[in-house]
Amino acid sequence: MRQSALSEMKDAVTPRATLLVIGVIALQLLFVASYVGALHEPRLKDVTFGVVAPRAVAEQTVSRLEGLLGSPLDPRALPDEETAVDQIANRDIYAALVVNPAGTTDTLLVASGSGRALSLALGTLTVSVEQSQGRDVRTVDVAAVSPHDFNGLSSFYLVIGWCVGAYLCASILAISSGARPANPARAATRLGTMVLVALVGGLGGAVIVGPILGALPGSVWALWGLGALLIFAVGAATLALQGLFGVMGIGLAILLVVIAGNPSAGGAFPAPMLPPFWQAIGPALPPGAGTWAARSISYFHGNGMTPALLVLSAWAVAGVLITMVAAVLRRRRTAETGPFGVEAPGVAGRPG
Repeated sequence: MRQSALSEMKDAVTPRATLLVIGVIALQLLFVASYVGALHEPRLKDVTFGVVAPRAVAEQTVSRLEGLLGSPLDPRALPDEETAVDQIANRDIYAALVVNPAGTTDTLLVASGSGRALSLALGTLTVSVEQSQGRDVRTVDVAAVSPHDFNGLSSFYLVIGWCVGAYLCASILAISSGARPANPARAATRLGTMVLVALVGGLGGAVIVGPILGALPGSVWALWGLGALLIFAVGAATLALQGLFGVMGIGLAILLVVIAGNPSAGGAFPAPMLPPFWQAIGPALPPGAGTWAARSISYFHGNGMTPALLVLSAWAVAGVLITMVAAVLRRRRTAETGPFGVEAPGVAGRPG
């Protein structure tokens, strides 16, 4: 009876299932560590910040801001307010302080389109610094978030939806007939299917957040292009990971896109408010690059998005190349060993 119970347990929980469960637990703990680690204590760190004032006043103000505890700002003097507005619009700086030497009220230029949490934090910090000097501040939002885009999060949620759909579709394509593509033709077919998924999903997302809900004011065509590139990049990367690691590739895709990518994307808290590790990896991962580009399209006339598009293109190209190479190598191994791992006739004695 005892032996029968042990046999039943072994049949119910196979070694392969045990490894997969351990992997899921590891992903679960990494999820908690990544999200809580990135978002539990946001603080400003080296935020690019302009100062507009007469030369002597500008130097004093920059020096004072550089000396703030914890280095929340990375200030630099700018020649005039127009330059400050242009640099904010080009996403070179996040905000600027325009000092009025003839009065006691200065102007803080912010861009809530980059993330309302960052704008509010910069406003609070600037008011505190100015009050310590006996001065007042008025805030002007030069790239204001849409009134239908609460806290500027719609672009982030749009990107997350695109990413989730991408790796789910790629996973379905792979596990429907084996996680590793059996041959290059099948791998190419899956990549071609991802192109169609990317085009449909990108257009659908752009239409939903634009004409249907009115959440984002950017060009539907530009958002469609971004969505298609993002979906294909994540899908191709997922197929590549599955081609290399089989079913484990799905877990690795979740690790990169969800566990590492989402909290570092700058959604709830833009990059300058994240800890150094998440601030460093965010721009290199699809969610971070996608969120930056979506905000550029929606609130900054497409400015400053070239690096993000290059990142997504790199993920797409690498995904295609690795997927195809993995398929070619698998076909060669199958030809040499046979479909069941038995050495094919005539292969014995072949070098290598």
